[in-house]
Amino acid sequence: MTATVECKKLISLVSRNTKCYFKDKFTFFISLITPLILLVLFVTFLRNVYLDSFNAAIPEGFEVDDKILNGIVGAWLMSSVLSVSAVTVAFSSNIIMVTDKIEGSLNDFQVSPAKGTTISVAYFISNFFVTFIVLVIIMLLGHIYLACVGWYINVGDAFMIVVDIFCCTLFGTLLAGVVESFIKNQGGLSAVATLVSSMYGFICGAYMPFSQFSEGLRDILCCLPGTYGVGIMRNHYMNGYLTAFSDAGIPADAVEGIKTGFDANITVFGTQIQLGAMYGILLGTCAALLAAYVAIVIIKNKKK
Repeated sequence: MTATVECKKLISLVSRNTKCYFKDKFTFFISLITPLILLVLFVTFLRNVYLDSFNAAIPEGFEVDDKILNGIVGAWLMSSVLSVSAVTVAFSSNIIMVTDKIEGSLNDFQVSPAKGTTISVAYFISNFFVTFIVLVIIMLLGHIYLACVGWYINVGDAFMIVVDIFCCTLFGTLLAGVVESFIKNQGGLSAVATLVSSMYGFICGAYMPFSQFSEGLRDILCCLPGTYGVGIMRNHYMNGYLTAFSDAGIPADAVEGIKTGFDANITVFGTQIQLGAMYGILLGTCAALLAAYVAIVIIKNKKK
């Protein structure tokens, strides 16, 4: 009976947090428009740069259909935008938790019959739900673009892209929950959001392939778990296009070189990380972040 009552309180709090976020049209618009602006900037200004890079990776004497080339560039850009947005949007949409602290709403919740753990779990679930919705919207818009320029993503990879979004959203939501649980004012929130937005895409290899970095820096950055969120997304977005490369007669070693040069293959200290290991590292980090989040919630509740 008690569990049922607490579950109803959890559902009510999740509903309240989610409604508060979507009710603020400006905040929702900013969360949605930022990844879209990033996608537009990629397509309009950097598309030709990446197109030239993919062309340069094709051996002399071989030709690939323009639809395949335009499509793989778009797919690479989509994997970048979605993997980065899973973290940046999560930090942005978690504003409800920080705002409740600043405005004193959290104090009101804490004197209510709802347990402190229920309140914290509600923030996490709501943030995950909001972030996932925003990413799915971005994904659908991006897929419309890919359908226009060249669609080579099979059903299996399309399904796995949704799974990848789920995993990356889980990582971003847990990271935001742990970091922002220590923020108590608007200035701190703005500083963290700005820092994450400006730096995360570079250190996880989303904006620039790791092949462009020095070997030492590449090995260091590949130790960061966010890199593997990008890596799993790269694999499933690029897989169909790389198969089309092979079908067009491009040698297997050249295709493998493209995978390595554009981060579908990730190598750390000379060891290539397999796709299953990428999932293991990302989800293992999620488990560690979840443990940290639970510990923070328990410690804070004991102090009250």
